Amino acid sequence: MSLIQEDMQQLLLNYCEPESVLLQKIDRETHLKVLMPRMLSGHYQGRVLSMLSKLVNPRRILEIGTFTGYATLCLAEGLTADGLIYTLDINEELEEMVRANFESSELKPKIKYLLGDAAETVPGLNETFDLVFIDADKKNNGTYYDLVFDKLRPGGLVIVDNVLWSGKVLNSSPDKDTKNITTFNDKIAADNRVEKLILPVRDGLFVIRKK
Repeated sequence: MSLIQEDMQQLLLNYCEPESVLLQKIDRETHLKVLMPRMLSGHYQGRVLSMLSKLVNPRRILEIGTFTGYATLCLAEGLTADGLIYTLDINEELEEMVRANFESSELKPKIKYLLGDAAETVPGLNETFDLVFIDADKKNNGTYYDLVFDKLRPGGLVIVDNVLWSGKVLNSSPDKDTKNITTFNDKIAADNRVEKLILPVRDGLFVIRKK
């Protein structure tokens, strides 16, 4: 999934902040107990998300796609003292594990974990967000982006994961999933309401700033 060679990836890890004990535990247990553990953000991407959140210093964050809560906790590190992160997921099978992970964190009071279809939940959130992280079912990236845009303050960030799709976006004969990714990327490239760039972090992070 990473676009960077393993030895370079290790060097990057050597020069970034370490994982907390809790994040190490979540990483380990996700790989031991959960299908498709590669969906976890992991150490380096987690530090990138934490850094971006701290730079924004958001009062309100929205995360679409909780998985096992690793990225949630990384993003929550940048919240203001009265800040909240809303994290949405549809997978009820992981609920017990996710809630246990949040219970183990001092950031727990700042986390609102909501189960259900994000397309139905987001319109009912009466908040203005400073930061949005989209890391759910890729075919709906465009739908989620459209749903959150008017809830994002000017100057706020939308970050979208997996936009390089293991490099498959370069394929001349892409499969359906890759076409969905490229369609979304093209949509953002054509959106003059935002500034944007893709960071080649792990599987590609699209960082989008609302003007």
